[in-house]
Amino acid sequence: MATPTPHPSQRPHLAAVVEDHLYAAAGWTLSRLGWRPRLEAYTGYGTPERVRVLARVLLAPRGHTGPDRDLLRAGRRGFRHYLTVPAPHQRVRVQVGATTSDVASDRAGYVDVEVPTDEPLAAGAHRVTLTCPDVAEPVVGEATVVVLDESTRFGVISDMDDTTMVTAVPRPLLAAWNTFVRHSSSRRAVPGMAELYRTLGEAHPDAAFFYLSTGAWNTAGTLRAFLERNGYPAGPLLLTDWGPTLTGWFRSGPAHKDASLELLMSWFPHVRWLLVGDDGQHDPEIYDRAARRRPGRVRAVAIRELTGGQQVLAGNAPTGGGDPERDADAPVPTVTGRDGAELARRLAEVPGLL
Repeated sequence: MATPTPHPSQRPHLAAVVEDHLYAAAGWTLSRLGWRPRLEAYTGYGTPERVRVLARVLLAPRGHTGPDRDLLRAGRRGFRHYLTVPAPHQRVRVQVGATTSDVASDRAGYVDVEVPTDEPLAAGAHRVTLTCPDVAEPVVGEATVVVLDESTRFGVISDMDDTTMVTAVPRPLLAAWNTFVRHSSSRRAVPGMAELYRTLGEAHPDAAFFYLSTGAWNTAGTLRAFLERNGYPAGPLLLTDWGPTLTGWFRSGPAHKDASLELLMSWFPHVRWLLVGDDGQHDPEIYDRAARRRPGRVRAVAIRELTGGQQVLAGNAPTGGGDPERDADAPVPTVTGRDGAELARRLAEVPGLL
């Protein structure tokens, strides 16, 4: 989603060419079998003057062309979320209030579009109507956009894997097992994290919550169900596509997080953020870059520490709790802890947070 357009002289990567041909062949075959486009809508965000709408157009059998049904499929095994065929270059009509725009899905079927509003939107959740007008049978979907106005002064941007849920993403074999084999509904919450987020929401009634992950959009319904089931505050998911790009075999997780953080901070200059992640991958470095790139915009950073065994399996040397040199040089208050309760105790020492 939102893959940069390559330079005119740049040829698409071989992996992207192969993927496009496979999707084209699968799409042609399924269309001959009567499959039709369906809309899978995600939660976007925006300001009173403009919103970012997120969705995907996929092929589905007749009778299954309605709105997003991921929540109904949250209990199936992980690999089944990836058995999808996109409908690329499909015209999609986006209606936000009285504003209507026609856009096209990208090569992987994604719609990621900024829509200006004719009339300012009030803060809160708004429905967006999506339509595929070129399909014989009506295809309509509803997305949601969360609008933040200047009254919102505090927000939380949280990683998901091993921050909100125990997925062992840094450990390749277990990550593959969790993603492709285990039932999605069997994922466990990190102890105390939901309680911490609810406490933050009570301390800051206007707080906005965003969940940033390198996970694929294919699992959006599962992740939404997990957050709701475990009592996390609602908020948009910021995920990524799964598969090759126009420039390489795989997408860069750190680049996705860097770009998402920068986009949120550019859209909402009035918000100061608490950034929450874990030390199993690159969250400390990513959050440090964001705080230095946007001085005064990050209120604090909270990092969940993995155990020594998890660190070793992740390819890291066991730290024994925090990095004193990094913490001393941090541009904003930075706390660490093994779970939500420990992070809450340490965040309480940061003035104005809890």
